[in-house]
Amino acid sequence: MSPSKFNHFAQKTHKHTTVTFAALIASALTVPSYATHTPSSNIEEVLVWGEQKTSGQAGYTNPTSLLLKEDMATINVATTEDIVKYEPSLVIRRRFIGDANGTLGMRGSNMFQTSRSMVFADGVPLHYFLQSRWSGAPRWTMVSASEIAQVEVIYGPFSAEYSGNAMGGVVLIETGIPQEREIHLDAGYFFQDFSAYGFSDTLDGYKAFASYGDKFGDLSVYASFNRLENTAQPQTFYYGSNSSTPLDNPVSTNGGIISFNELNDPVVVYGDTGVIDNVTDNFKIKLGYEFGNWQSLLNIAYEDRNALTDSPNSYLRDAAGNTLWRGNVTQEGQTFSIPTSRFGISEQDRRSLSTGLRLKGDLGHHVKLEANINRFAILEDQTRTSARNPADPAYDLKGSITEFDDTGWQTADIKLSLSDLGISGLNIVSGLRYEVYELNILGFDSENYLQGSKSDKTSHSGGQTEINAFFTQANWDINDAWDLSLGGRLEWWQSRNGYYWDNEKNLVPGQKQDKFSPKFAIGYKPNENWILRYSLARAYRFPIVEELFLRYRDIRGAGTDSDSSLQPEKGLHQNVLIERTLDKGYIRLNIFHETIKDVIENQTNTATSVTSFFPIDEVETFGAEWIVNAQDLLIDKLNIRFNVAYTEAEIVKNSANPALVGKTPPRMPKWRGNLLATYHITDNWDVGTSLQYASDSFGRADNLDIRDEVYGAQDAYTRIGLKTNLRVNKNWKTSLGVDNLTDELSYVAHPWPARTFYLSAEWEL
Repeated sequence: MSPSKFNHFAQKTHKHTTVTFAALIASALTVPSYATHTPSSNIEEVLVWGEQKTSGQAGYTNPTSLLLKEDMATINVATTEDIVKYEPSLVIRRRFIGDANGTLGMRGSNMFQTSRSMVFADGVPLHYFLQSRWSGAPRWTMVSASEIAQVEVIYGPFSAEYSGNAMGGVVLIETGIPQEREIHLDAGYFFQDFSAYGFSDTLDGYKAFASYGDKFGDLSVYASFNRLENTAQPQTFYYGSNSSTPLDNPVSTNGGIISFNELNDPVVVYGDTGVIDNVTDNFKIKLGYEFGNWQSLLNIAYEDRNALTDSPNSYLRDAAGNTLWRGNVTQEGQTFSIPTSRFGISEQDRRSLSTGLRLKGDLGHHVKLEANINRFAILEDQTRTSARNPADPAYDLKGSITEFDDTGWQTADIKLSLSDLGISGLNIVSGLRYEVYELNILGFDSENYLQGSKSDKTSHSGGQTEINAFFTQANWDINDAWDLSLGGRLEWWQSRNGYYWDNEKNLVPGQKQDKFSPKFAIGYKPNENWILRYSLARAYRFPIVEELFLRYRDIRGAGTDSDSSLQPEKGLHQNVLIERTLDKGYIRLNIFHETIKDVIENQTNTATSVTSFFPIDEVETFGAEWIVNAQDLLIDKLNIRFNVAYTEAEIVKNSANPALVGKTPPRMPKWRGNLLATYHITDNWDVGTSLQYASDSFGRADNLDIRDEVYGAQDAYTRIGLKTNLRVNKNWKTSLGVDNLTDELSYVAHPWPARTFYLSAEWEL
């Protein structure tokens, strides 16, 4: 987005922000304190904005899980997603290191229901409520893994502070501001040997990070640079099967791999997209300033990403040994057609800028205020795709261009808290939140895709959504044994300015709705060792721009068909928590139940590659999580983070397609489990193991994809990792690790990475 266009976007939204803040009333619960955490002598002292909690604190309303620096020791970390992926009832579909499509799913929300989970870093939203499915992944690269001080995962929409986008949960990332001069450098190298179908190669990459921080009086300064470069395994394998109509003059071929697709149909796998070369640079500046009892934090993050897919592979050869890139072919009784554009190459350039300002302080002895404002802009996002493979004899420079224009969001919130209201143990929190999102995607034919030239318009579409909210919540410690929470969230939502381009611009009608979401929780502590809590909440998840307005096709015919009449998802959520506190940790059982109506489902037609959005009347989910987080468990110096989750989800009503009733929603495995175990051999040397498990699932709402261990399947997987860390001296630290130790080949539609080795070193002053 050009500066002028970005200013235009800001001007359009400024007046709404002003109106929202002018409406502020209210009062509130104690805001998480401004605190310092030094878990060990080997971790530098940093000031963290988020509340420093003990592992046994479950909160008034939501079950939570907290990760501190020492809990991350056993994780092979290359990107931010790595830190979060071992948490209970949570899945991140990061298909390779550097994947821009690392979607997040929590509890009864699958990995493609991306607008049902929220991610914040230092109060700045990373969640991406413009698109869904693989395009709706949080912008993880806006925060570097090396700068993270702690992560808190909040499950469910039980707090009035969060919208219905928290149906799955919320991930709160806190980095930190150094309190003295600090220089940090780290570098990591990783590689895998990957083989599937007709592809086999060694792929590698590296990560480099540098940061400087200092404090000058009341001013704290932090700057960092993170570079990630990696070559990834092919993400798409092409296959064909017998055409339903006769094909003219098919060429007899060999080299294709005889296999099956996820529907258990026999197919010939005839090629792949080749390796993906991706490079991501992240620049970060943070400025903190303290004045009296007030603190402010300015956060500026810039991302520059390039992804190049320019080496697709065709396995097919004709009788003379020539490689075939298109046309009608036949092999071993299977006759099918390869589209001209199938093996085209592509390159994406993406640049994004996020700016956030955070303010927190005391208005009085018992009154606190916190305010956040954020602006996120896609400065450039352009994908250039060729119409043919460069090795095709008929290749020329024709292709297509897809780019974003006037796309981004602006959010703002303000929250007041009041404690000691005259009733012992009573705290109240109230506040306002404002959000506006705009998405515009433009498609063009191109006479020279390498130069990015644009000729005829193909598909242009976009629109806006806006939401304003007021929330209030009262938390009351009735006595030492009982606590009670009552709250509510009132939201005003609208969609507007929707359009799509056919032969001419077509305007799409918008909507306006307002919804109220009540919240309730009650807790009981019979003694110091046990906690019992029941939470109940209503939540509404409003449709996002892509679901309402986006209509496009790319050069290969793939695309999206939206529905501007979609209604908000309506959820009723319940959770029962039973927890036993240990000397250094806790054992916890969560039992949860969700009933969600008007579920917005997306399904891709495998024949046309066109995705459509449609409502499912009602989905019901029952689940249970068993969690053990403890230090010095069984033996001294052994720290364990273990969780296993069972989830039973079912489509219980669907008038539009009754055949879906009784089916399991897509991408919802019944069993998930994670383990992080770290043993501290000495104060400076530790070893650990990690494990991720998920049972198989379906990729389609009709559950017809029954074949496992093929491209397109939703496989079960068991991924074992090992890692050892050695602190050589007060400045140097090294680590060596491996993920997917058994080199298991499994698919989440696309292939997961093979056995991957990691070597890293850190230096800090």
